Amino acid sequence: MSAPDATTEHPAGTPTAITPNRSPRTGAMPLDGILVADFSRVLAGPLAAATLADLGADVVKVERPGSGDDTRGWGPPWGPTTSTYFASANRSKRSVTLDLADEHDLALARELAARCDVLLENFRPGTLDRLGLGHEQVRATNPGVVYASISGFGVAGGAGLPGYDFLVQAMGGLMSITGPAGDPHKVGVALVDVLCSKDVVTGVLAALRHRDRTGEGQLVRADLLSSLLGSLVNQASAYLGTGDAPRALGNAHPSIAPYELLRAGDGALAVCAGNDGQFQRLCAALGVPGLATDARFATNRDRVAHRDALAPLLEDALAAGTVEHWTAALAAVGVPAGPVASVPEAFALAEGLGLAPTVEVGDGEAPQVRHPVTYSATPVARYTRPPRLGEHDDDIRAWLTREA
Repeated sequence: MSAPDATTEHPAGTPTAITPNRSPRTGAMPLDGILVADFSRVLAGPLAAATLADLGADVVKVERPGSGDDTRGWGPPWGPTTSTYFASANRSKRSVTLDLADEHDLALARELAARCDVLLENFRPGTLDRLGLGHEQVRATNPGVVYASISGFGVAGGAGLPGYDFLVQAMGGLMSITGPAGDPHKVGVALVDVLCSKDVVTGVLAALRHRDRTGEGQLVRADLLSSLLGSLVNQASAYLGTGDAPRALGNAHPSIAPYELLRAGDGALAVCAGNDGQFQRLCAALGVPGLATDARFATNRDRVAHRDALAPLLEDALAAGTVEHWTAALAAVGVPAGPVASVPEAFALAEGLGLAPTVEVGDGEAPQVRHPVTYSATPVARYTRPPRLGEHDDDIRAWLTREA
């Protein structure tokens, strides 16, 4: 099944004409010719769909008439035309408004589901089944569909639990290992949604590859809790291997020392001595070589056991210089260290390193963070601004009412 073709573009790059034929640009990008019906809202699903759009898919975002995706109203801050939250997860898409409580609009939604290659949804489990848009119902008319379904806690015992990132961070153990000891903290971004979106993209691409070989679509399920548990890596392995619950250590690492923030003369310095050789060079650079031969600190295992004694000794030496001084001095001897940057400083760093961290999406919109992967043969070639609510209603509705 092919995507409706974008044959011409506005100056901002927004498609304006569609036909039920495969795009003439097919092959230029990995997912050219793939039509994604994005029935998801808020973050995990929309961010996954935006990533598929980066890779060349034609993503049609289905929204509620009048209000659209919840995140259109999540501000401040506000961008030129919508909330910056909405903009973060909805570039390079087209928006159609469909009222799923209206029989005519519901019929159009079912037609979109019958024509798409990928359907993304994060409704409460069972909701789309009642509307004739569940996996089995869509598969009956579209056997090649890759149907990606996202929930908070799965579709069995957790089906009734609301899938909010903050709630999953709390109930999924992440807050128990984040922040100072005894004071649970969330991560400063909806990290679980972001991680789940990447899992969804992986699942969709794997399912499309399977379809390439067999012609068969399939149901791809992801849930926020499973994505979080999968991301706990060494902390999860520590629990599973020992039975002991990991604990919050502030900015310290449970298995490496020093691997934390230490105070220098004018601020905090991130120091990462990942092996004994780096620790020895760190001590030499700080003018305290004896620490490297101290029995309490001779090996990483020793240093972790005596981290509370080690950190003050290192900070005493670091107090003699600034963060800038120690960053340069430690880099010169191969010890990873650096300042704690603000978000603007982080973008400036990436720019200075030649990483080109932002892209223009046109039409007076604010820049966006570029797709994080580079490709030698199929670079991301199209970035367009997030769509206005219902901006592509006429084109998409007309296409859906024409015979495929």
